[in-house]
Amino acid sequence: MELKTKRLLLRPPRMMDIDEIIEGAGNLEVSKWLLVVPHPYKRKDVIDWIKKKQKQEKQKKKENYQFGIILRENNAYIGGIGIHHIDMKQGTAEVGYWISQSQWKKGYGSEALEAVLDFAFNKLKLRRLEAGVIKGNPGSRVLLEKFGFKLEGTKRRAIIPKSTGKITDEHIYGLLKEEYKPK
Repeated sequence: MELKTKRLLLRPPRMMDIDEIIEGAGNLEVSKWLLVVPHPYKRKDVIDWIKKKQKQEKQKKKENYQFGIILRENNAYIGGIGIHHIDMKQGTAEVGYWISQSQWKKGYGSEALEAVLDFAFNKLKLRRLEAGVIKGNPGSRVLLEKFGFKLEGTKRRAIIPKSTGKITDEHIYGLLKEEYKPK
């Protein structure tokens, strides 16, 4: 499964992406905002993660879609975005994403998220999406609110990001299909 935007190609991660994934998600300024990425992010960690995602890609009943965010101009792997915990019966799922620090504030997160939201609501026909934001991550909050996500609550001391090992709060944002504001 691939999605294309003006500047980006969203496609499943491949073994050829390992070094760029380590460089991007392995940066503590990025991984501290991600629940499941350890620090340091080792080659074996990335290989295991890609194998898991490749296995999920082959499943008929998809509960996850994982996309690498690729710059079309030079094929650079600059981030990741996914739809997780898809429940077709309920019409719900979660979204999550990261962008390499060197690519922050260039609009790539917005471009990738819009493509994934369009896919989730118009192709998968989901009715509701959620996103968890680790306390202290204003960039993610701003990105979600740009598309109409609303803060629904805070799960106090609910998560422990692998990169920091520190217990922290998680802000839960939700978006209904009818609230979605394409850019």
